[in-house]
Amino acid sequence: MQFSQLIKARKSIRGYLQKPVPRDVIDAIIEVAKWAPSSMNTQPWHVHVVTGAPLDRIRKGNTDNMVAGIPPKRDFPMKESYEGLHRRRQIDVAVQLFDAMEIARDDKARRTDWVMRGFRQFDAPVSLVLTYDKYLEPAAISQFDLGALSHAIVLAAWEQGLGCVINGQGIMQSHVVREHAGIPDDQNIMICIAMGYPDDSFIANTVKSVREDNSSFVRYVGFDELEITK
Repeated sequence: MQFSQLIKARKSIRGYLQKPVPRDVIDAIIEVAKWAPSSMNTQPWHVHVVTGAPLDRIRKGNTDNMVAGIPPKRDFPMKESYEGLHRRRQIDVAVQLFDAMEIARDDKARRTDWVMRGFRQFDAPVSLVLTYDKYLEPAAISQFDLGALSHAIVLAAWEQGLGCVINGQGIMQSHVVREHAGIPDDQNIMICIAMGYPDDSFIANTVKSVREDNSSFVRYVGFDELEITK
């Protein structure tokens, strides 16, 4: 598959078959993804691949804490609620998903269950937890590098027939993830990626988010003077 086809074909997968993902397949995915660019080739990432009982304990800890009303506590600052244009885009994809799943606006039980799916790592058989060394703080460029690795992982997984969703909800209770995944105290948890074989019967997996037209976010500077159009 050409890269342009691969990147446009990939989509977030939120429902998975309960089928184990072989370790050698995951290793092959990471072997490809690790070629993602990083600042000055620092490769500041660690990848903790979690499955089985440890992942189940993470799911339970995340869910129990959120139900108990314990506030999110990440290893790095993050804006918890979006506004304006960013909020609109967030709502747009939520509407797509709820329409596909036929979840009504007033169906609080199903809406709550949908939110809980994120804290359960979408019930995926595998979660990849990405971390970086704490001594790199302030770590904005390292976090950028882990974003590049995340993108490479989901593309490499898609090429192998595996689906993913980059999952911020899964690390909102970072201390839970740290405890059950055995993540060292000298590493900060950045993000996790739910991974597994897509469940084609799960309707939300048919949803593909839309992208803005280039004209809404791209500026070309100096091209008029050069009269370059192609």
